[in-house]
Formats: sequence, structure tokens, C-alpha cells
Amino acid sequence: MRILLAEDDARLAEPLSEFLGREQHAVTWVSDGRVALTELADRHYDLALLDWMLPGLDGLAIVRELRRLQRPTLVLMLTARDALEDVVAGLGAGADDYLVKPFRMAELAARLRSLERRAERPYAGQVLVWGPLRLEVESGQAWVETEMLSLTSKERQLLEWFLRHPGRLAQRPYLLDQLWSIDADAGEETVKTHLNNLRRKLRAAGCPDPIETVHGQGYRLLPSP
Repeated sequence: MRILLAEDDARLAEPLSEFLGREQHAVTWVSDGRVALTELADRHYDLALLDWMLPGLDGLAIVRELRRLQRPTLVLMLTARDALEDVVAGLGAGADDYLVKPFRMAELAARLRSLERRAERPYAGQVLVWGPLRLEVESGQAWVETEMLSLTSKERQLLEWFLRHPGRLAQRPYLLDQLWSIDADAGEETVKTHLNNLRRKLRAAGCPDPIETVHGQGYRLLPSP
């Protein structure tokens, strides 16, 4: 998973980042609450590990703002506050889980696996629609009217990203960062190739090109016809 770690204590954050890396997660570490919120609002993360007591903005306020923005990022609170009312407050604000410090790395790993399984289960029947085009999220099948498209995994991921972010500009480096593994042997031309193939398949099925190329700025989903 792509994880944001918001923790101001380097003595915990550094070994925790190393452990998560060994568990095959891509980790970004920040130590300030406002920086954490900006990251989570502007970039895609599968999960946020949030310390409650952060400088700038505390973890509880971050969770509340994420849920107000309707961001789907999973949140696991990390805190020394173990009173029942604190646990209730954290979960009530929108956190998905709550882990009290000090904790064992094995327990954290188990909780992350549980949350990851939850994230992999899309909402039953969830469908993203643009004009004659629809994407069934759970099955990964894309249709133009009654014709099912034959898309590669990356083409489907690109299509889902644009359908979930209508009107939002995205440059090739951003899409590469969001949708390709950090270990993948891919570059900006890879993104361009997959986008071109996706658009070609959509046009061949009779769908107007839903993706606009904005010169010098990137790509974005056009308004639905």
C-alpha cells in the first residue's frame, strides 16, 4: 500500500518507516499535521498512519477534514492516549482503527493487512459513468453502451482514476507516481502509451474521447456529454 506516516517523533518514525518498507509498502513520512493534511488532500494514499499529537494540526482534526472532503483514505491512529473516551473520539471522527503506543510491529502489520483487505473490497455494485461509458469497479469491466471493452490492468486503472477525478488536471509524472509501483520499470512515455491505447479503444467502441490533453499542463476528464 501507499502509506503516509504522520509522526513527529523521529525515534519512532524512522524504524517504523524501515519496517513498513520491508513489508513492501511505499511510505512517505511527514512530521507536521498541516503538511500531512496537504499531502492527503492533494495526493493519493491508500492509508494514513496518524499520530494524535502533531504540531500544526492534530491527528483528530486531520481525520475530520479528510472525511469532510470525502477522501476514501483509510486511517489508523497511533497514540499514547488509551482512555476509552479517546478511542471513541478517534473512531467517531472517522478513523478506521486505533493503535495505542507502545505497540509491537507484528500487531501493526496484522492491522494493516486487515485494513488492506477491507480496501480491496469495492462497494458492491459501484459503477462509474461518463456518457455512454461505464466502469464496474468491483469486476473491473468497462462498457460502451452494450460493448464490453478489453482493457489492460493499467488502462483500467487510468480510466478509473479519471472517472473518480472529473475535471482534475494530471500530468504524466503525477499519474506515474500514483498508479505505477516505485519498483516498476516505467517512465513518462509508459503513461503516454497506455493513455493513447485507452483512448484508441474507447474511440473504436464509439465513445467520444473523454480525456482532454491540455497543452503544457496535462490531462483531464471532460464534462460528460
